[in-house]
Amino acid sequence: MVPAMALDFIPREIHELVRDLTNVADFKLLMVGKSYLTPGGILACIVFILLALGASRIAGRVFRRVRDRAPQSAPSIYIAEKLTTYGTVVIGIYMGVAALGVDLSSLSLFAGALGVGLGFGLQGVVKEFISGLVLIFDRLIRIGDYLELQTGERGVVAEIGPRAVRLRNNDDLDVLVPNSRLIEQPITNWTHQNSARRMHIPFRVAYGSDKAAVRDAVLKAAHDVPFTMEDTARRRTQVWLVGFGESAMSFELVVWPTLEAVKRPNAAHAAYTWAIEDALRGGAFEIPFPQQELRLRGLFGQEGDAARDALRLKMPRKTTPTGEAGAAVTPNDAAEDLARGAEEDAENAVPGMMAPDEKPST
Repeated sequence: MVPAMALDFIPREIHELVRDLTNVADFKLLMVGKSYLTPGGILACIVFILLALGASRIAGRVFRRVRDRAPQSAPSIYIAEKLTTYGTVVIGIYMGVAALGVDLSSLSLFAGALGVGLGFGLQGVVKEFISGLVLIFDRLIRIGDYLELQTGERGVVAEIGPRAVRLRNNDDLDVLVPNSRLIEQPITNWTHQNSARRMHIPFRVAYGSDKAAVRDAVLKAAHDVPFTMEDTARRRTQVWLVGFGESAMSFELVVWPTLEAVKRPNAAHAAYTWAIEDALRGGAFEIPFPQQELRLRGLFGQEGDAARDALRLKMPRKTTPTGEAGAAVTPNDAAEDLARGAEEDAENAVPGMMAPDEKPST
């Protein structure tokens, strides 16, 4: 307690100002339920809510800095960040309402009617908020994952907010996707659980090219790309012959890039395409282009060799042996990949179950 003699040093004007402020703070403005709203209660409510919002923002900044320093623990830190920020705001609002001195029990009927109205008017907002909480705790979609939507949007998950998920694409543009959309629609998660992803890079080579030489040249070019993963027993860089076109053989480079390259698929695809073109040009392999041939069946009443002799053209004919015994067998990456997959299926098969192509005995 302050001694009575100490109060003598306080001017009388300050005493009167404090008394007036106290009277103003306790002035009854409006009766709500069984209590009154006062200027002091309203001011205290505003102060509590502002402090809660400020503390929530500061906590969010601290968590973001910690998350940037420890990217391997980013998903867990993000959950703690959201729990802290949301909890701080809720506690601040509760303390602000309590500072008003309003007896909420006397407003139960009014609160019920208001809740029904808000339920119909804000059901979309509530739906997105609940969907955001499900995404945070479900952890099938985490901060840093690379997503692809059915509509074509792609990007890294930068934030899971109360209303929408913010995707940052490779052009540094933010794409806002409603939370419920990520729950209700199929989503392709390219980096779920930090796993790699295989990419297929198509290219074509003219007929008559040596398949083995094309394969060796393209494999070397792919391994020279710095973000190509090293070959393992399960993940190997391969070259597949996938079809025969009108003027070319269609190949695919099947490659496993690093996780950083997976998150930039367009750039990775362009880099491998560039390397393939360099390899084909360096190996003198012909890259075909659409063309048409004009065949002259007769010339001045002469055909075939007689017509060529009339034009003094000598066209040596190339003969390519087909079906000869002892022909060289080139490596077939697609067949090896299929065989390895069959072996893995056999190892993982449950004893007693039939194989997919096995027929029951009669």
